[in-house]
Amino acid sequence: MSHIDQSSATASAERQEFYARLKSKSAAPLWEVLSDIVRKDPRTSVQAAFWKYDEMRPFIAEAGRLITAEEAERRVLILENPGLSGRSGITQSLYAGLQLIMPGEHAHSHRHTASALRFILEGSGAYTSVDGERMSMKPGDFILTPFWSYHDHGNPGSEPVVWLDGLDIPTVNMFDTSFFEKEAEHDHDEDEAGAPDARFVESSAMKYPYEPHREKLAAMKTGAPGGIDPHDGFKLEYRNANTGASVLPTIGAWLQLLPKGFRGQPYRSTDATIFCAVEGHGTSTIGEKTFAWGPRDIFVVPSWHPVSHQVNEESVLFSFSDRPAQKSLGIWREDASA
Repeated sequence: MSHIDQSSATASAERQEFYARLKSKSAAPLWEVLSDIVRKDPRTSVQAAFWKYDEMRPFIAEAGRLITAEEAERRVLILENPGLSGRSGITQSLYAGLQLIMPGEHAHSHRHTASALRFILEGSGAYTSVDGERMSMKPGDFILTPFWSYHDHGNPGSEPVVWLDGLDIPTVNMFDTSFFEKEAEHDHDEDEAGAPDARFVESSAMKYPYEPHREKLAAMKTGAPGGIDPHDGFKLEYRNANTGASVLPTIGAWLQLLPKGFRGQPYRSTDATIFCAVEGHGTSTIGEKTFAWGPRDIFVVPSWHPVSHQVNEESVLFSFSDRPAQKSLGIWREDASA
C-alpha cells in the first residue's frame, strides 16, 4: 500500500471513529449529508400515478358491502402514492381518498385539525353538514370542511354517493399537531320523508356548485381578453367567498377547460398536484409517463415534474395542491418553459 493509500485509510478510520462518537451524543457531521438535505433542485419520492375510476368502482362497492359507515368512522379507500407506501399520502403533503355513503346511512359528526375538501364524483341525494349547515351533493360540486369544524355526512336519497376527499393530513402530522374529537350529541333528525332538517342550506361559503363555475369557464373561452393559456387552457381558481384568498390556507383548488384540439405546452411547479377529470377525455404526459383519462379518473403530478395536457374533445379538469401553503412560506416556484 502506498503512503497516500495508507494516509487515506487512516483518515477514513479516524473519521468513522469520530462519527461514531458523535452519534453517541445524538450529533452528526453535516458534510456527510449536505447534498441530500440542501438540494440543488427538488427530489421527491412521489411518483406520477393514475387511478382509473371504473377500476376502483368495484372496490368501492365491495367496501360498501363489507363495512358500515358507522363501523368505519368514514368509509374511504385511500389513494396511496406508490412512492409513499404505508404513509397514507397521495403527495408528500396531502392525503386523498374515495369516500362512499350508501342510501339511508349517516356518518356521525366529528372534527379534526386537518382541513378537507370534497369533490363529488357520483350520485345525488346525499349531503354534508359543516358546523350545522347542510349542503346537498351532486357531481361536480366542491365542498369544504375547514380546520376544526364539526362535520357529518348523510344520504337520505336512493343511490350511493361517492366523492373525492382531499386533506392536509400529512402536513398536519409533519408538525405533530393532529387532534380529533367526536361530537357526543349531534342532532341529525330528519322528517319521515327523509328530508334534511330546517338547517339545510343551498348557498354557503363552504359550497361551490359546479354549474356556475363551469359557466365562468365557458365565458372565459368566448371572451378571454388575453386569449388561451398555452399550458392550462382556461383555468380559474376557487376562492374563499369571505376573504378572496385560496379556499384553505394549506390547499388550493382549480377548475380548467381544455378546448377541443388543445395541445398544452409542458409546465412544472413545486406543488405536487392531484387532478380529477370532470368532462371529456384526453391524455396527460408527466415526465416520461402518459396517462389516458376520462370522467372521474384521477392522477397526480409530482413536484417539479413537467406536465402537459392534450385533448381531442372539450374537456374539464379539477385539481388541488398545497400551493397556498408553499406561497405563504415564500418557497413556491414555477417553470413555464419546462
